[in-house]
Amino acid sequence: MNTRKQHILLLGILLCSGSNQAIEPLSALLATGIGVFYNYLVSPKIVHHILRDYEGTGFNVAGLKADLGNKLFGQHIASDIIFKAVSGFMDNEHPKKPLVLSLHGPTGTGKNFFFHMFSATHHFPHPSEIVTYKSQLQEWIKSNVTNGERSMFIFNNVDKMPPGLIDSIKPFLSHHIQLDRISFQKSIFMFLSNVGEDVITQTALDFWNKGRKREEITLKDLETSLSQFSNDQSLIDNNMVDFFIPFLPLEHRHVIQCVMAEMKAIGFQPDKDVAHRVVRDISYVHHSENVFVNSGCMTVASRLYI
Repeated sequence: MNTRKQHILLLGILLCSGSNQAIEPLSALLATGIGVFYNYLVSPKIVHHILRDYEGTGFNVAGLKADLGNKLFGQHIASDIIFKAVSGFMDNEHPKKPLVLSLHGPTGTGKNFFFHMFSATHHFPHPSEIVTYKSQLQEWIKSNVTNGERSMFIFNNVDKMPPGLIDSIKPFLSHHIQLDRISFQKSIFMFLSNVGEDVITQTALDFWNKGRKREEITLKDLETSLSQFSNDQSLIDNNMVDFFIPFLPLEHRHVIQCVMAEMKAIGFQPDKDVAHRVVRDISYVHHSENVFVNSGCMTVASRLYI
Protein backbone atom coordinates (compact mmCIF):
# COMPACT_ATOMS: atom_id res chain seq x y z
CA MET A 1 0.00 0.00 0.00
CA ASN A 2 1.21 3.44 -0.89
CA THR A 3 1.66 5.14 2.46
CA ARG A 4 1.24 8.56 0.87
CA LYS A 5 -2.32 7.86 -0.24
CA GLN A 6 -4.80 9.87 1.78
CA HIS A 7 -7.39 7.49 3.14
CA ILE A 8 -10.03 7.87 5.75
CA LEU A 9 -9.13 5.02 8.05
CA LEU A 10 -11.28 3.34 10.60
CA LEU A 11 -8.99 0.94 12.33
CA GLY A 12 -11.10 -1.90 13.66
CA ILE A 13 -9.91 -4.21 16.36
CA LEU A 14 -9.79 -7.88 15.46
CA LEU A 15 -10.63 -8.86 19.01
CA CYS A 16 -13.86 -9.83 20.71
CA SER A 17 -14.81 -7.63 23.64
CA GLY A 18 -15.89 -10.66 25.62
CA SER A 19 -12.71 -12.61 25.03
CA ASN A 20 -11.15 -14.46 27.95
CA GLN A 21 -7.78 -14.78 26.31
CA ALA A 22 -4.84 -14.52 28.67
CA ILE A 23 -2.86 -12.35 26.27
CA GLU A 24 -2.89 -8.65 27.09
CA PRO A 25 -5.43 -7.06 24.67
CA LEU A 26 -3.40 -4.12 23.36
CA SER A 27 -0.37 -6.32 22.72
CA ALA A 28 -2.60 -8.71 20.81
CA LEU A 29 -3.91 -5.80 18.76
CA LEU A 30 -0.41 -4.74 17.81
CA ALA A 31 0.70 -8.27 17.10
CA THR A 32 -2.23 -9.46 14.98
CA GLY A 33 -2.64 -6.30 12.99
CA ILE A 34 -5.50 -3.95 12.25
CA GLY A 35 -8.44 -4.28 9.94
CA VAL A 36 -8.37 -1.22 7.70
CA PHE A 37 -11.59 -0.68 5.81
CA TYR A 38 -11.65 1.38 2.60
CA ASN A 39 -14.60 2.98 0.81
CA TYR A 40 -17.13 1.91 3.42
CA LEU A 41 -17.44 -0.50 6.29
CA VAL A 42 -20.53 -2.68 6.62
CA SER A 43 -21.35 -3.53 10.23
CA PRO A 44 -24.56 -5.12 11.54
CA LYS A 45 -26.14 -1.69 11.96
CA ILE A 46 -24.47 0.87 9.78
CA VAL A 47 -22.55 1.65 6.63
CA HIS A 48 -19.80 4.07 7.60
CA HIS A 49 -19.76 6.58 4.79
CA ILE A 50 -17.04 8.51 6.57
CA LEU A 51 -14.67 5.77 5.39
CA ARG A 52 -13.98 6.73 1.83
CA ASP A 53 -10.90 6.58 -0.35
CA TYR A 54 -10.13 10.26 0.07
CA GLU A 55 -7.77 10.39 -2.90
CA GLY A 56 -10.12 8.46 -5.15
CA THR A 57 -13.82 9.18 -4.61
CA GLY A 58 -13.64 11.87 -1.97
CA PHE A 59 -15.51 12.20 1.29
CA ASN A 60 -19.09 10.96 0.93
CA VAL A 61 -20.92 13.79 2.66
CA ALA A 62 -24.32 12.68 1.34
CA GLY A 63 -23.78 9.16 2.66
CA LEU A 64 -22.88 10.41 6.13
CA LYS A 65 -25.96 12.66 6.23
CA ALA A 66 -28.19 9.79 5.13
CA ASP A 67 -26.82 7.43 7.78
CA LEU A 68 -27.20 10.00 10.54
CA GLY A 69 -30.80 10.54 9.46
CA ASN A 70 -31.72 6.88 8.99
CA LYS A 71 -29.83 5.13 11.76
CA LEU A 72 -29.46 7.61 14.62
CA PHE A 73 -32.82 8.25 16.27
CA GLY A 74 -33.94 10.98 18.63
CA GLN A 75 -30.58 12.76 18.51
CA HIS A 76 -31.17 16.04 16.70
CA ILE A 77 -28.27 17.78 18.48
CA ALA A 78 -25.72 15.00 17.94
CA SER A 79 -26.74 14.44 14.30
CA ASP A 80 -26.47 18.11 13.46
CA ILE A 81 -23.17 18.77 15.24
CA ILE A 82 -21.45 15.58 14.08
CA PHE A 83 -22.48 16.16 10.48
CA LYS A 84 -21.37 19.79 10.42
CA ALA A 85 -18.17 19.17 12.36
CA VAL A 86 -17.02 16.15 10.36
CA SER A 87 -18.05 17.42 6.92
CA GLY A 88 -16.53 20.84 7.59
CA PHE A 89 -13.33 19.28 8.85
CA MET A 90 -13.08 16.95 5.86
CA ASP A 91 -13.60 19.89 3.52
CA ASN A 92 -10.68 21.74 5.08
CA GLU A 93 -7.40 20.84 3.39
CA HIS A 94 -5.33 22.63 6.02
CA PRO A 95 -6.89 22.21 9.48
CA LYS A 96 -4.94 23.76 12.33
CA LYS A 97 -5.54 20.80 14.66
CA PRO A 98 -7.21 17.38 14.70
CA LEU A 99 -10.98 17.28 15.12
CA VAL A 100 -11.73 16.16 18.68
CA LEU A 101 -15.28 15.21 19.66
CA SER A 102 -16.42 14.18 23.13
CA LEU A 103 -19.69 12.20 23.02
CA HIS A 104 -21.73 11.93 26.24
CA GLY A 105 -24.97 10.23 27.17
CA PRO A 106 -26.83 7.28 28.66
CA THR A 107 -26.34 3.72 27.46
CA GLY A 108 -28.18 2.74 24.28
CA THR A 109 -28.72 6.26 22.94
CA GLY A 110 -26.60 5.99 19.80
CA LYS A 111 -23.02 6.80 20.80
CA ASN A 112 -22.13 3.38 19.36
CA PHE A 113 -23.26 4.67 15.96
CA PHE A 114 -19.53 4.68 15.33
CA PHE A 115 -17.47 1.51 15.29
CA HIS A 116 -15.33 1.10 18.41
CA MET A 117 -11.60 1.10 18.18
CA PHE A 118 -10.56 1.00 21.81
CA SER A 119 -12.58 -0.03 24.83
CA ALA A 120 -10.95 1.18 28.02
CA THR A 121 -12.22 -1.73 30.09
CA HIS A 122 -11.06 -4.36 27.61
CA HIS A 123 -7.88 -3.06 26.04
CA PHE A 124 -6.45 -1.33 29.10
CA PRO A 125 -7.59 -3.60 31.96
CA HIS A 126 -4.56 -3.40 34.26
CA PRO A 127 -3.69 -0.01 35.84
CA SER A 128 -0.30 -1.43 36.81
CA GLU A 129 0.59 -1.65 33.10
CA ILE A 130 -0.03 2.05 32.45
CA VAL A 131 3.53 2.75 31.26
CA THR A 132 3.32 -0.05 28.69
CA TYR A 133 -0.13 1.06 27.54
CA LYS A 134 1.06 4.63 27.02
CA SER A 135 4.02 3.59 24.91
CA GLN A 136 2.06 1.11 22.81
CA LEU A 137 -0.83 3.48 22.21
CA GLN A 138 1.42 6.33 21.10
CA GLU A 139 3.37 4.15 18.70
CA TRP A 140 0.17 2.69 17.28
CA ILE A 141 -1.35 6.10 16.60
CA LYS A 142 1.88 7.36 15.01
CA SER A 143 2.15 4.30 12.80
CA ASN A 144 -1.38 4.58 11.45
CA VAL A 145 -1.25 8.32 10.82
CA THR A 146 1.99 7.73 8.93
CA ASN A 147 0.05 5.35 6.67
CA GLY A 148 -2.94 7.66 6.32
CA GLU A 149 -3.10 11.21 7.62
CA ARG A 150 -6.91 11.19 7.41
CA SER A 151 -7.31 8.70 10.25
CA MET A 152 -10.05 8.23 12.81
CA PHE A 153 -9.46 7.04 16.38
CA ILE A 154 -12.41 6.15 18.62
CA PHE A 155 -12.14 5.47 22.34
CA ASN A 156 -15.10 3.99 24.23
CA ASN A 157 -15.60 4.12 28.01
CA VAL A 158 -13.04 6.91 28.31
CA ASP A 159 -14.17 7.55 31.88
CA LYS A 160 -12.91 4.06 32.75
CA MET A 161 -9.41 4.54 31.36
CA PRO A 162 -6.57 3.92 33.83
CA PRO A 163 -5.52 7.24 35.42
CA GLY A 164 -2.91 8.95 33.29
CA LEU A 165 -3.50 7.01 30.08
CA ILE A 166 -5.22 9.92 28.39
CA ASP A 167 -2.00 11.89 28.89
CA SER A 168 -0.41 9.76 26.17
CA ILE A 169 -3.02 10.98 23.67
CA LYS A 170 -2.83 14.71 24.43
CA PRO A 171 0.23 15.45 22.25
CA PHE A 172 -1.76 14.32 19.21
CA LEU A 173 -4.72 16.60 19.95
CA SER A 174 -3.05 19.99 20.08
CA HIS A 175 -2.03 22.55 17.48
CA HIS A 176 1.39 21.03 16.82
CA ILE A 177 2.35 21.33 13.18
CA GLN A 178 4.32 18.11 13.50
CA LEU A 179 5.22 15.64 16.22
CA ASP A 180 8.21 13.40 15.53
CA ARG A 181 7.97 14.63 11.92
CA ILE A 182 4.38 13.39 11.66
CA SER A 183 1.38 15.68 11.21
CA PHE A 184 -1.79 14.70 13.08
CA GLN A 185 -3.79 17.76 12.06
CA LYS A 186 -6.03 15.86 9.62
CA SER A 187 -6.98 13.09 12.06
CA ILE A 188 -10.24 12.71 13.98
CA PHE A 189 -10.41 11.64 17.63
CA MET A 190 -13.67 10.66 19.31
CA PHE A 191 -14.11 9.99 23.02
CA LEU A 192 -17.27 8.16 24.14
CA SER A 193 -18.52 7.94 27.71
CA ASN A 194 -21.60 7.92 29.95
CA VAL A 195 -20.22 10.88 31.89
CA GLY A 196 -22.85 13.58 32.33
CA GLU A 197 -25.79 11.28 31.60
CA ASP A 198 -27.70 12.43 34.69
CA VAL A 199 -27.48 16.08 33.65
CA ILE A 200 -28.55 15.22 30.10
CA THR A 201 -31.50 13.12 31.27
CA GLN A 202 -32.63 15.74 33.79
CA THR A 203 -32.49 18.49 31.16
CA ALA A 204 -34.60 16.41 28.77
CA LEU A 205 -37.05 15.62 31.58
CA ASP A 206 -37.31 19.30 32.53
CA PHE A 207 -38.25 20.17 28.96
CA TRP A 208 -40.85 17.39 28.92
CA ASN A 209 -42.37 18.50 32.24
CA LYS A 210 -42.70 22.04 30.90
CA GLY A 211 -44.49 20.78 27.81
CA ARG A 212 -41.63 21.72 25.53
CA LYS A 213 -40.49 19.54 22.63
CA ARG A 214 -37.15 17.76 22.98
CA GLU A 215 -36.20 19.25 19.62
CA GLU A 216 -36.08 22.62 21.38
CA ILE A 217 -33.09 21.48 23.41
CA THR A 218 -29.93 23.00 21.99
CA LEU A 219 -26.23 22.39 22.40
CA LYS A 220 -26.04 25.58 24.50
CA ASP A 221 -28.38 24.02 27.05
CA LEU A 222 -25.89 21.25 27.78
CA GLU A 223 -22.40 21.93 26.45
CA THR A 224 -21.21 24.01 29.41
CA SER A 225 -22.40 21.41 31.90
CA LEU A 226 -20.82 18.57 29.92
CA SER A 227 -17.47 20.31 29.72
CA GLN A 228 -17.37 20.31 33.51
CA PHE A 229 -17.59 16.52 33.41
CA SER A 230 -14.54 16.18 31.18
CA ASN A 231 -12.32 13.22 31.97
CA ASP A 232 -9.33 15.53 32.07
CA GLN A 233 -9.55 19.25 32.83
CA SER A 234 -6.42 19.99 30.82
CA LEU A 235 -8.26 18.95 27.65
CA ILE A 236 -10.58 21.90 28.27
CA ASP A 237 -7.94 24.32 29.52
CA ASN A 238 -5.89 23.76 26.37
CA ASN A 239 -8.90 23.89 24.04
CA MET A 240 -8.26 20.38 22.75
CA VAL A 241 -11.92 19.29 22.59
CA ASP A 242 -13.83 20.98 19.78
CA PHE A 243 -17.33 19.84 20.76
CA PHE A 244 -18.96 18.22 23.78
CA ILE A 245 -21.91 16.43 22.20
CA PRO A 246 -24.91 15.25 24.24
CA PHE A 247 -26.93 12.14 23.38
CA LEU A 248 -30.43 12.48 24.80
CA PRO A 249 -32.33 9.65 26.50
CA LEU A 250 -34.68 7.90 24.09
CA GLU A 251 -38.45 7.82 24.21
CA HIS A 252 -40.67 4.87 23.30
CA ARG A 253 -41.15 6.16 19.75
CA HIS A 254 -37.41 6.27 19.17
CA VAL A 255 -36.95 2.68 20.28
CA ILE A 256 -39.70 1.67 17.86
CA GLN A 257 -37.62 3.32 15.12
CA CYS A 258 -34.59 1.34 16.30
CA VAL A 259 -36.51 -1.92 16.06
CA MET A 260 -37.77 -1.10 12.57
CA ALA A 261 -34.26 -0.26 11.41
CA GLU A 262 -32.89 -3.44 12.99
CA MET A 263 -35.53 -5.56 11.24
CA LYS A 264 -34.58 -4.05 7.91
CA ALA A 265 -30.86 -4.51 8.60
CA ILE A 266 -31.21 -8.26 9.25
CA GLY A 267 -33.49 -8.86 6.28
CA PHE A 268 -36.90 -8.85 7.99
CA GLN A 269 -39.86 -6.97 6.61
CA PRO A 270 -40.29 -3.96 8.94
CA ASP A 271 -43.54 -4.37 10.85
CA LYS A 272 -44.79 -1.79 13.35
CA ASP A 273 -46.97 -4.33 15.16
CA VAL A 274 -43.93 -6.53 15.71
CA ALA A 275 -41.89 -3.51 16.79
CA HIS A 276 -44.48 -2.56 19.40
CA ARG A 277 -44.50 -6.12 20.75
CA VAL A 278 -40.71 -6.08 21.00
CA VAL A 279 -40.69 -2.97 23.19
CA ARG A 280 -43.87 -3.83 25.11
CA ASP A 281 -42.11 -4.81 28.32
CA ILE A 282 -39.27 -2.29 28.31
CA SER A 283 -38.51 -0.41 31.52
CA TYR A 284 -38.20 3.32 31.99
CA VAL A 285 -35.60 5.51 33.68
CA HIS A 286 -38.18 7.51 35.65
CA HIS A 287 -41.01 5.15 36.43
CA SER A 288 -43.35 7.91 37.58
CA GLU A 289 -43.32 9.60 34.17
CA ASN A 290 -42.52 6.60 31.92
CA VAL A 291 -40.89 8.95 29.42
CA PHE A 292 -37.37 7.71 28.76
CA VAL A 293 -36.55 4.11 28.01
CA ASN A 294 -33.95 2.44 30.20
CA SER A 295 -30.93 1.33 28.11
CA GLY A 296 -32.45 2.85 24.98
CA CYS A 297 -31.94 0.72 21.91
CA MET A 298 -29.28 -1.51 23.40
CA THR A 299 -31.37 -4.70 23.71
CA VAL A 300 -33.70 -4.40 20.74
CA ALA A 301 -31.73 -6.78 18.52
CA SER A 302 -31.92 -9.67 20.99
CA ARG A 303 -35.60 -9.00 21.70
CA LEU A 304 -36.49 -9.59 18.04
CA TYR A 305 -35.85 -13.30 18.50
CA ILE A 306 -37.99 -13.75 21.61
